[in-house]
Amino acid sequence: MMKINDSRKMNQYISKYEIDKIFTEDMRPFMELFLFKRNEHICKETEDIKYIFFFVEGKAKVYTTLSNGKSLLLCFYQGFKVLGDLELMGFQTASTNVQVIDDSYCIGITLQKVETHLLNDAKFLRFICNSLGEKLNRCSKNSSINLLYPLENRLASYILATGKSMDNEGDGRIEFHENLTEIAELLGTSYRHLLRTLKTLALKGAIKRENNHFEIIDKITLTNLAADLYK
Repeated sequence: MMKINDSRKMNQYISKYEIDKIFTEDMRPFMELFLFKRNEHICKETEDIKYIFFFVEGKAKVYTTLSNGKSLLLCFYQGFKVLGDLELMGFQTASTNVQVIDDSYCIGITLQKVETHLLNDAKFLRFICNSLGEKLNRCSKNSSINLLYPLENRLASYILATGKSMDNEGDGRIEFHENLTEIAELLGTSYRHLLRTLKTLALKGAIKRENNHFEIIDKITLTNLAADLYK
C-alpha cells in the first residue's frame, strides 16, 4: 500500500463518484489516496481493519478461506465499491480477502475518523445500509453460481476478469497468467478437471496455450460463456 499525495487525482475520483454526497459534513480533510500494486492485498481475513476504503479504480478479486484451509472465490470488484462497511458494524477484523488484480486506487478514511464524525451521520449510515444490502444480494447470487454453474462458465468469467492486456502493438492481445493450482482451489474444483476445462475452451477456439500462459483469441465466445458471473 502506497499513499499518493495527489489532491487533484483524489478530487477527480471524488467528483466522478460523488463521494461528497455520501456525508453530511465535509470529509475531504480526512481522506487519503492509496495505490495498491498488482497482486497486493487491500485486506486479509483475521487482520485488523484500520480504514474504510472507497475502491475507485482498478480490479480486485474477493475470496474467503474455509476451515479446511482452502479458498473460494466470492466475486470481483471493479468500479466504485466500499470496503470495510461490514467491519464498521462491529467486526474487529476483515471478513474476507481482497486482492487487486490490476494496480488499483482507493480513497481511505481511518476508522477513528469514521467513528468520530460519521457513526451518527444518517446520510452516511443509509449509504452503508445500501452497500451491505447489495453485498448480501451479490453473496447469495454468487453462492448459487458456485453450486449450480458448470466450471466452463465460471472459468470463462475468471479468465476475462484476470486476463492482462498486452496491447503494446495495438493488437488487443490479452494474456492469462495465473497459478492453475490456486485457480482450481478458488473455483472449487480439482486440478485435473480444471485442465480438462481449459482444453475444452481451447477446442472451442476461445483460448490457446503458449509456453507458460494462455492467450485469449476469441473474446466474444469467452464473454458469452462468462455471462456476467461473479459481478
